[in-house]
Amino acid sequence: MKILIVGGGSAGWMTAATLESQFPNHQISLIESKNISTVGVGESTLNQITDWMRLLKIDDKDFIKHVDGSYKLSIKFTDFYKKGEAFHYPFGQPATGGTRADTNDWWFKKILHPKTPYSDYADCTHPLQMAYVNQNKFDINEVQRAFHFDATKFGLWLKNNYCKKIKHIIDDVVSIEQNENGIKSLNNKYTADLYIDCTGFKSLLLDKTLKEPFESYSDMLPNDSAWATKIKYKDKKKELVPYTNCTAIENGWVWNIPLWSRIGTGYVYSSKFVDDETALKQFKKHLGQEDLEFKNIKMRVGIHNRLWVKNVVAIGLSAGFIEPLESNGLFTVHEFLVKLVRNLNRDKISQWDRDNFNYQCKHLFKGFSEFVALHYALSHRNDTDYWKNCFNKSWEKSLINLEPVGVSGMNSAVVKRTYDFKFDNIGGLHNIAAGMHWSPTDKISLIKDGSRTENLLEKEFKDCINNLNERKELCKQLVKQKPSLFSVLENVHK
Repeated sequence: MKILIVGGGSAGWMTAATLESQFPNHQISLIESKNISTVGVGESTLNQITDWMRLLKIDDKDFIKHVDGSYKLSIKFTDFYKKGEAFHYPFGQPATGGTRADTNDWWFKKILHPKTPYSDYADCTHPLQMAYVNQNKFDINEVQRAFHFDATKFGLWLKNNYCKKIKHIIDDVVSIEQNENGIKSLNNKYTADLYIDCTGFKSLLLDKTLKEPFESYSDMLPNDSAWATKIKYKDKKKELVPYTNCTAIENGWVWNIPLWSRIGTGYVYSSKFVDDETALKQFKKHLGQEDLEFKNIKMRVGIHNRLWVKNVVAIGLSAGFIEPLESNGLFTVHEFLVKLVRNLNRDKISQWDRDNFNYQCKHLFKGFSEFVALHYALSHRNDTDYWKNCFNKSWEKSLINLEPVGVSGMNSAVVKRTYDFKFDNIGGLHNIAAGMHWSPTDKISLIKDGSRTENLLEKEFKDCINNLNERKELCKQLVKQKPSLFSVLENVHK
């Protein structure tokens, strides 16, 4: 099969590396213009990227060293529920050994000891992971990890090390010829059996050429713009932390991503509530710095109706985009690529394969979109028009069709809370719900469900609560002897 990838950047070179690793006998080319710059905000990942890295046999240390990388163990959300509160969403499976009701044991603790801070949830359900986070330590053998890295360096590193059989073409696409199968050729000379659109928000093949309709998610997800910049460390040993910090401000939120040599930061906001100039002033005020180089980014939030149409497949921003919250930009790239590879792994490609790919990707995208939307829907902030809108807006359109989705979205949130009085341990819903004070159960439910009195309730769950506290303290002590994140990375980057 002849495959032509159109566009470079992270999406293009991740696509090229993946296809080369899985289809070494295919004729694969990548064409990109020297005049087009990448968006370059995808510097933070989720822990699922390690599965994709294993597929390509990518070594952690080699990767980190060449992409200005650092390790990431969690996402911290500051001021999302209300000002002055923060909580973590740590990676990995929660510790459920010895529990009565898995992660829901913590809610018994909260019910019986109301003064327990909601930030304690992550410390109890992911005690080892959070011990590393809280103490700024790291051990690759004990924690679930993701990465912070320079997206531009990442693409170049993949190109030079994992795309050695890829034919690299530097040229501008100035004409696109079509036929009944989709794309016939580019510039009347570049032909392929399959064209992969990695042209970013431009979506040159899927959108501009094939005119595939785009489904906007703007009603559910408010943000459509961002200002991004780079800042220097003031105290690297303290500021180099193993998590992405997301801080809610007037009209959106600010990301803070510590790489090895610098910090990447940006302000994601809604143009419905603030203009670009005012947003930049708010961002500068938040940073406390003026003399920086800022880049404005316009985001198209949503996804095309189909991602694989005739002989064109869209990967990355050309397919769709949610927003940067929960580091989903590169997540959809590697997850869609895995689904593409599985559907390409046949003698011939049928319409069934295309339809199957489209369903899988849309299913995942919808679920993750709902999951991200919960960060706004569950917020109790109403100090600006932006947050008032999140607080007061109707979510009826999102809830009217409770279709099960692949990620813990609104369906899971509503159904599990309504009928099961607990959240599943997989996915991040239980972490976000705790940080947002949205309990799956309460004293009334526990008493009603089990025919318990309040005194019996306290006696029944006393051991559960003690176990949570003891396990948290044990992990805290174990991690004290581990090396700091800074010392680990210093050794890698030397």
